[in-house]
Amino acid sequence: MAFRVKNVEQAVAFLASFATECEPIRVDELTGKRFTFFRDPDGLPLEFYEID
Repeated sequence: MAFRVKNVEQAVAFLASFATECEPIRVDELTGKRFTFFRDPDGLPLEFYEID
């Protein structure tokens, strides 16, 4: 599941304030948009995807 966010860095910082780790922020080669993955409490992957 992916969540659209306006700023990936802010979203990562928000999760970090709750001791949730995210993968390094990457750039989608096709769209040029930034994204990252993190895990929910059950260990399932979730994604933040930056929008304009």
